[in-house]
Amino acid sequence: MNSVFLDLGFFQIKWYSLLILIGFLAGYFLVINRSKKKEIPVKIISDLCFYLIIVSIIGARLYYCLFQYKDYTNIIDVFKIWEGGLAIHGGIIFGVIFIYFYTKSKKLDFFEVLDIFAPALVLGQSIGRWGNFFNQEAFGRKIDILVLKKFHLPQFIIEGMYIWDKGEYAYRTPTFLIESIACIIIFIILIVIRNKKKIKSGQVVSIYLFLYGIERFFVEGLRTDSLMFFDLRIAQLVSIFMIVVGIYLFIRPYIKKL
Repeated sequence: MNSVFLDLGFFQIKWYSLLILIGFLAGYFLVINRSKKKEIPVKIISDLCFYLIIVSIIGARLYYCLFQYKDYTNIIDVFKIWEGGLAIHGGIIFGVIFIYFYTKSKKLDFFEVLDIFAPALVLGQSIGRWGNFFNQEAFGRKIDILVLKKFHLPQFIIEGMYIWDKGEYAYRTPTFLIESIACIIIFIILIVIRNKKKIKSGQVVSIYLFLYGIERFFVEGLRTDSLMFFDLRIAQLVSIFMIVVGIYLFIRPYIKKL
């Protein structure tokens, strides 16, 4: 599997970087289009998108390095982002915190803005997961090739899941594909429900948190490269937190009426 999309000799463009960029652009156009319908100034949201790219990448990198601190005894290595090492949960956490302060300064509804970004985020996640495929990372446990063929997967995916890990070549569970498909399903659900009249501010992002939390909890259990805190998978702990917060945000409008 070649992780390089374009090699100019003096400069390389990797599939991972390209797919993240495509994910950002797809999300950007979704956010801008939705902001117009919500009559939120495009310039304010456009600026927010620009800042979020920077903040989210920094957050994703710091989060990863925090739980892999043994690999970063040299502080310089933390800045070598081109060598890999990003965690989506870190990007989400830093991004949400930044959105909170940004919307407060611009006098915007924090939860309404989160609702606008939620579908764009999960679409970007779906696209970005394919970068893991080309990097041959974020894969699952060993699996028999016959099982992969049973699901009628394209041959290039089957071949791409024949990966060297822990001293041997073996076919691995394509967790990247499971999550990519799951994120597309979540994206469709969010697009459909966000136009429902009964949906209240904060409920679109609440459904994202709930559904993605469930999906990631189970997919993380299949992976072999999880960030760990003692014997616990960090992503599963964060997923439980996302589920709880998602439930709370969904029922929050009704609680306020009591």
